[in-house]
Amino acid sequence: MAHPNLRDVNAAPAADPILTLSGVHTHIGQYHILQGVDLVVPRGGLAVLLGRNGAGKTTTLRTIMGLWKASRGSIMFDGRDISKMTTPDIARAGIAYVPESMAVFSELTVRENLYLAARTGPLDAARVDWICGFFPALKRFWNYPAGNLSGGQKQMVAIARAIVEPRQLLLVDEPTKGLAPAIVQSLMAAFRELKDTRTTILLVEQNFNFVRSLGDSVSVMDDGRVVHAGLMHDLAGDEALQQRLLGLSLDSHQ
Repeated sequence: MAHPNLRDVNAAPAADPILTLSGVHTHIGQYHILQGVDLVVPRGGLAVLLGRNGAGKTTTLRTIMGLWKASRGSIMFDGRDISKMTTPDIARAGIAYVPESMAVFSELTVRENLYLAARTGPLDAARVDWICGFFPALKRFWNYPAGNLSGGQKQMVAIARAIVEPRQLLLVDEPTKGLAPAIVQSLMAAFRELKDTRTTILLVEQNFNFVRSLGDSVSVMDDGRVVHAGLMHDLAGDEALQQRLLGLSLDSHQ
């Protein structure tokens, strides 16, 4: 159920956005999922997209990536409207997507999965070593079929595929779901270093302690719309606002 009274808490738009959604609507069959999404992702930081289950967060990521087409509105990425582009063209423009489903090629080895994700040629050995510094299991299972790995290890492969080459924007859907705490800490370190390389990250996540420590900006969705946008620091420090927007306190989900 939408809460129109929450729309008065939106912050001013970022001065240098890399991604801007304006009035985006998405229909899936007979269902009207996104109902006029306005979203601004500042360049070079980590933006978090929060909301209750069914609010439209995953649909937003899939619409940006062209997997579902916007029926109305514009999606501007680095000065270009990508709303009518194909998914391969969007990927070539510099956007990578890590879905919640931990999509990997099950019959291929870890090495082969990463090789297929490298668009410009052979794997960069130095970058692979950098990625494996966060996820040592990748080297351990380098020549194993990815389908034989655990759920957490498959998630590592999916994230490694997305960052095996530098990207301007990384879309990540609930990366910590089902991961052991030690792997979550490695993931946190990887995202921090990616931010240092000026990679912009748009992250959908339900582990609020994780996003509170990483996020720069935050948007909250409800019923297919963005009802709040601002700084993560402000939301994390305001329990009344958390309750109002999400019906919970971030502190209760550590």
